[in-house]
Amino acid sequence: MEGADLPQLIGERLRAARAERGWSLGHLAELAGIGKGSLSEIENGTRNPTLSTLYALSNSLGRPMSWLLAEQVGAEVGGPGIATRLLDVADVDGVTVEVYTIRLDAGCRHESDAHGPAVVEHLLVVGGRVMAGPVGGERALGPGESTSWVSDRRHAYQALDGAPADVVLVIRVGAGTDGADRPDPVPAPS
Repeated sequence: MEGADLPQLIGERLRAARAERGWSLGHLAELAGIGKGSLSEIENGTRNPTLSTLYALSNSLGRPMSWLLAEQVGAEVGGPGIATRLLDVADVDGVTVEVYTIRLDAGCRHESDAHGPAVVEHLLVVGGRVMAGPVGGERALGPGESTSWVSDRRHAYQALDGAPADVVLVIRVGAGTDGADRPDPVPAPS
């Protein structure tokens, strides 16, 4: 994670959100599936959370990940084999639109837990080849190709062909569940 003050900002936002809900540290840790000690270190700004940890916390709080990143354009976070950078965040008619670049190392497969029915992801491959989408319904994509899905179930991103891959990911949070905002269903791989 980049930015000297970002870990502190994340910690402050987590503490404030917990206090607002009247939750204990242990309760949020349990909801997010992380250790209480780890959460304490994150809240105190002494531990850099991974991408998976930030998503687990933001999902548990019902907030977009960009909120935890203090909407800091250029904020970077990663995990084993994956690096993300926040490019932009905007609120459009009550829908939060986050734009990230993602770099997947050669052979990396990153799985993400469900974000909820009001979250839609749009992925565009800019370099390399990837397999992406809901687990069991991923699609192989090359440069210039894109896909989208409702993130209400576990989904994955994987670099293919033994090479790294670069993608742009647009995440719409609060996109609605009436079907009007749902992308076309992702077909099963053939």
